[in-house]
Parts: sequence; structure tokens; C-alpha cells
Amino acid sequence: MWYDAHMNAFNKVQLIEITADRAGQRVDNYLIKLAKGVPQSRIYRVIRKGEVRVNKKRAKASQKLCEHDVLRIPPLMVSEQPAISMSQSLRDKLLAAICYEDENLLVLNKPAGLAVHGGTDTDFSLILALRSLRENYQQLELAHRLDKYTSGCLLVAKNIQTLRALQQQMRQGQIEKRYTCLVKGNWSSKHRHVRNPLKKQIISGEQMVVVAADGKTAHTEFECLEQFNTAALVSAYLHTGRTHQIRVHLQHIGHPIARDRKYGDKDFNQIMKQLELQRMFLHAEQLKFYLPDSKKAITVTAPLDNELLECLKILRKSQN
Repeated sequence: MWYDAHMNAFNKVQLIEITADRAGQRVDNYLIKLAKGVPQSRIYRVIRKGEVRVNKKRAKASQKLCEHDVLRIPPLMVSEQPAISMSQSLRDKLLAAICYEDENLLVLNKPAGLAVHGGTDTDFSLILALRSLRENYQQLELAHRLDKYTSGCLLVAKNIQTLRALQQQMRQGQIEKRYTCLVKGNWSSKHRHVRNPLKKQIISGEQMVVVAADGKTAHTEFECLEQFNTAALVSAYLHTGRTHQIRVHLQHIGHPIARDRKYGDKDFNQIMKQLELQRMFLHAEQLKFYLPDSKKAITVTAPLDNELLECLKILRKSQN
């Protein structure tokens, strides 16, 4: 059963059987699209409290729905769909940040500081902002994610068929992601492979990712691009796609990313702050994938923003 996107009455428990055309979607994405007009904070709250269930079991926001799953949705207080509060300058910035676009997908040079999805604390998100830009963007779905403070190539599908095709490429390792980051210290060798397994843990009430023998396999390939006095510019190629993989692998080998507030080095971060670097220096610079319809290989490169370029300029001057 599929409810009209404009339906605004969810005043009782709903039991919905997932159809084939909706299979593969995340629980949170499904609910956000289904219950338009409901604040995202409300949706994430009921998920977190265990009120949303799949086949009578508590659902996670990231859980993928399967055909014939039965989704339980609790009563939701619904109001009119709020307008996305977004300045004209941000609209212009997002439109100018589109690096590639065709009838099925687009690649955006995501600005740092914007969460790709809303959460408990905010209803505003990059995906909602994108959907509000143009009439034909209403069905946009993220093919993958970037951390809030990471900039660069973000792949977005315009329809469910393209989304599934891109997600399959992700699972099969056909999508190549290359990042650029500024890290602490002297890089000892030009190339380096890090294969430490990673595991999510709650530390002091905060979810962290740590290197652990019983964690999931993780492999990152690094290459030093440029060495400075106290830092190195490094390229990172993901062979796997674990949460915070690059950040944790770099922390583990003693080269934390500049201005990383979660896994970084406080003293190094302070030095970088004095160079007027206000954000984490992690940028998804290049993305390679295959167009689902033609199978043509596409490589998209997103340039560094002015803040990162200015930081590098200062570091290069300090070398003289």
C-alpha cells in the first residue's frame, strides 16, 4: 500500500506492506517521503524510541526495506509542509556546485557544514534543500553519504531505478572514491596501504569508530601529494566504505586530519586554526561511476573550496 505524497493525516497506527518498487529504500528516507509535512526531527524521534517497526522488530533509520516487509508507523502529528528556509545565496551556491547532471542523476560539490540528512536536532538538510531548487528535483535520493563537515562529490539519483543501479555499483565496488586531506606530520613514504578493521563503539556517550580486531574489514590507500613543514597533503582512495574510515585510519597511523574535532589532534588543530582553517580538511575530490543506462564510465572532479586553497597557499609560503 502506498499513500499519496500529499496525504496529511497520520492520526493512527499504519501497517504498510512494502512493494517491489519501494524495496531497497532506507526506513528514514521512506518515512520522510511518505509523511511529507511531518518534521524530520519527529520522524527520527519515533524511530529512535522504537515506535517504528519492521516485521514487529524495532527499526533503525538506516535499515533497508525489503519487498513484503510490514512497516509499522506510529501516529504522527502532521502539519502543512513547511517551506524550506534557504537564502538566495545558498540556492545560487548549490546550483553552481552541480558538477555533472543528466536526466537520471547529478553530482554535487557538497559544501562543508551541511548535513546531507536531517536528524533529531534539525529539520534542514542538503537533500531537502536540493529538492526545493527545481520542480524536477522532487524525487532526488542520495546514492551515498558524506559527513556534515566533509565537502566534495556527492552522487544523487533522480529516480528509484537509478538509485538502485548506483547502490548496486556501490555494493560491487564499481564506484571509485578519491579524497584529498591535509594531515599532521611528515609522511614517511609516498604510498601506504592501511588495512585495520573498524568497529563502532559508544565512548563517553558519543558514537565513535575505533580500530578493533573484531571490527569490519577496512582498506584505505594513501598517497602523499605534497609535504609541508608540519603537515602533508594526502590523497585517499577507498577500497571499502566504512563509517569515518579515512579519519580513523589516519588517526591510527599518527596522521590525523587537520581540524577534525572528533578524531583529530588538539595541538595540530590549534596550529591550523591560526592559519584560518575553520573546517575539517577532508574533501571528496573525485568520483568515478558508470551511467546506469549506457554503462559509460564517468569521472567527476570537484575543486577544493577557497578556504582549503587559501590554507594550502599559506603553507606553501611558509616553506620559503
